[in-house]
Amino acid sequence: MGRAFEYRKATKLKRWGHMAKTFTRLGKQIAIAVKAGGPEPENNPTLRSVIATCKRENMPKDNIERAIKNAMGKDQSDYKGMTYEGYGPHGIAIFVDTLTDNPTRTVADVRSVFNKFGGNLGTMGSLAFLFDHKCVFTFKKKDGMDMEEFILDMIDFDVDEDYEEDEEEGTITIYGDPKSYAAIQKHLEECGFEDVGGDFTYIPNDLKDIEPEHRETINKMIERLEEFDDVQTVYTNMKPEEEA
Repeated sequence: MGRAFEYRKATKLKRWGHMAKTFTRLGKQIAIAVKAGGPEPENNPTLRSVIATCKRENMPKDNIERAIKNAMGKDQSDYKGMTYEGYGPHGIAIFVDTLTDNPTRTVADVRSVFNKFGGNLGTMGSLAFLFDHKCVFTFKKKDGMDMEEFILDMIDFDVDEDYEEDEEEGTITIYGDPKSYAAIQKHLEECGFEDVGGDFTYIPNDLKDIEPEHRETINKMIERLEEFDDVQTVYTNMKPEEEA
């Protein structure tokens, strides 16, 4: 496992620390999945994947069922995935991943934070070269599983050789080409893995060192962005503090 995956591990602990925020994020993902493929998990692979992630994040069953029911209502908001990117203080690249029913409001909120902290909001795709877009799946490891053989098999489905193994939780996390999301999920289910939770992520490929006295400003900007309900995840290319 490389440094980029340690970066994701460090940031995941921070951004998923607030349970209410996590449940709101997952509720919006359920709404999008239901609208795209219907409310029955057995007939909707994307919904199955989101529900698996909900279970892993300890989202109560009642919350999941309520989110599915609400998504079927005529008055349910139509959420869209929007990304915003630019440079924050001290030249740090910042990528803001959102789910919103009002892009005009969301971009105004995001721009206000960039302006407040002396940053510059760029055009879509302007920071693509600094981040690797990946799909990510987490699932339970089988007893006696040969990881080398498993990864060799998954490479045929555009899965990376690097993976994460959480011995305490008994899970495996793999990364792959976002375009192969559906194929990877289908193959994992055909291989007998249950509760396969999938998502998408951006992993910085060029981590930047930041002086300790500047970290507080950047972290305050990230926290301010994360206060908005539409903001799902904030990614940066700032090197994790433990590696700095």
